[in-house]
Amino acid sequence: QVQLVESGGGSVQAGGSLRLSCAASGRMFSSYAMGWFRQAPGKEREFVAAISRIGGSTSYADSVKGRFTISRDNAKNTAFLQMNSLKPEDTAIYYCAADMTTPRATPREKYAYDYWGQGAQVTVSI
Repeated sequence: QVQLVESGGGSVQAGGSLRLSCAASGRMFSSYAMGWFRQAPGKEREFVAAISRIGGSTSYADSVKGRFTISRDNAKNTAFLQMNSLKPEDTAIYYCAADMTTPRATPREKYAYDYWGQGAQVTVSI
């Protein structure tokens, strides 16, 4: 069993930055691909970014490419999402997720992930 806990959410004005963290319990963190998803009110949960097990590969949704950066520190069992140049349309609950089983390096599908955090609210105002 893996537990994921997000932190770092909050409110920021458009153009600002936030850094989300996702702390994972248990061992073998380096055996999980990690992903970030978000869900805005009335919308489906959507892919934001993913990083491979040792961090050599990353993948981003087109809507955040060039503004968001995913990273991980396997020694600290933590994944990060650095969000810059935030826009009001980035407002959502952000979830981190861990993939233990699929062979792809950076899965973009929700069904590929085995464990999910509780979510962190990010609100971007004009």
